[in-house]
Amino acid sequence: MNIVKTLVASFSLLLIASISQADSQQDDLNALLNKASAYQTAENKINAAREAAFKKDVAAQKALLAKARAELKKQQLRAEQLKNSFDSNEIKLTEKEEELRLRVGNLGEMFGVVRQVATDLQTVLSDSLTSVQIKERKADLEKLAEAKELPNIAELEDLWFTLQQEMTLNGQVVSFDANVIDAQGQKTQQTITRVGVFNAINESGYLTYDSELQQLGELGRQPQEAGFIGGFLNNATGVAPFALDPSRGALVNLTLENPDLIERVKQGGEVGFIIIALGVLGLLLALWRLISLFSVAQKVKKQQQQLDQPNNNNPLGRVLLAYGELPDTIEAEVLEAKMDEAVLRELPALELGQSIIKLFAGIAPLLGLLGTVTGMIATFQAITNFGTGDPKLMASGISQALITTVLGLVAAIPLLLAHNGVASQSKRLIQLLDEQSAGLMAQRLEKEAKKVQ
Repeated sequence: MNIVKTLVASFSLLLIASISQADSQQDDLNALLNKASAYQTAENKINAAREAAFKKDVAAQKALLAKARAELKKQQLRAEQLKNSFDSNEIKLTEKEEELRLRVGNLGEMFGVVRQVATDLQTVLSDSLTSVQIKERKADLEKLAEAKELPNIAELEDLWFTLQQEMTLNGQVVSFDANVIDAQGQKTQQTITRVGVFNAINESGYLTYDSELQQLGELGRQPQEAGFIGGFLNNATGVAPFALDPSRGALVNLTLENPDLIERVKQGGEVGFIIIALGVLGLLLALWRLISLFSVAQKVKKQQQQLDQPNNNNPLGRVLLAYGELPDTIEAEVLEAKMDEAVLRELPALELGQSIIKLFAGIAPLLGLLGTVTGMIATFQAITNFGTGDPKLMASGISQALITTVLGLVAAIPLLLAHNGVASQSKRLIQLLDEQSAGLMAQRLEKEAKKVQ
């Protein structure tokens, strides 16, 4: 019974809780419905206000549209008036241009000629040596070259005067003072002699002309023809030889790019200097041996005139002394061996240095070939790095290749000639010693033969 009562009580409590929860949910739904109704009312008010404002703006827009259409009509009328005015002016301009053409006549062609002549003359004067002597020209060539109207009489006369002045100056040989940039880069006042428009010279030689700066400058190195300048400037008869550059200085400027002998040798690099050192050393050695052999030959020649008085200062005298020390009873075979020994003892002194000279003569062209190979390696390396677009990048290696070959041949040829001269002189003395030795042995054998008889 207690259990039943308990269950009934629990069920009653649950029923009461469910009823309370249902009442709470009903209140929430009513609140939500009220909020939705209030929001809808507010939206209706806003929409009503928007419709009222829009209706008001439509009236204003219609007013603005009417005003814009009126302005468009006004501008269209103005455009029509401007078009009519433009067409009228175009007709008047055509009539005036035709009238101008008829009035100008041949002056139009002259106007074009004047502009062309002024432009050409301006270009000529910018490159002319006469601009160093005369800085300002009478005619305003820049104005005439860019003129938009016909020149007046005074401008035409100035143009003619400038043309005549330049033609006159072209045929003159005249001296004047001008600024010159010397080899140290300093500007100095010097007396210049202008030979037409071809060359400008002074006591130092030819001068170079910079057309952009209109400035004269001294050359770093003068050509060989500069030797005529001294006689030309100091000539008193009125006629003197002079080396004229018809290219107006271009050929003279090329002398700066053409290397001299020292620069050529430097192009050979280290190999070239080694070849030169070997050549000089070999030639000095050959010269020393030739002088020594010539001195020995003179002494031998003097000894030949005094065979009975042998001297120890020459090979022949020493051979004679060695022969005199031999006993009279010596056998023929021993005598021959002793005389050969005496002659052979003189050979090292007479042949001294020949092998070294010959060696240098053989090494020189080999070193030239070595320089050629290294130069070509440098050339191909430049081609690999920079391509073949600029030949100047390959010039250094090619120059080394060719110069070392030339130096090797130049050194080898005189060394071979020097070796031949030294060897010939030495061989001549050795042959003389052999002849004298054989003659002495023949005399000894002849005496022995007479004794036997």
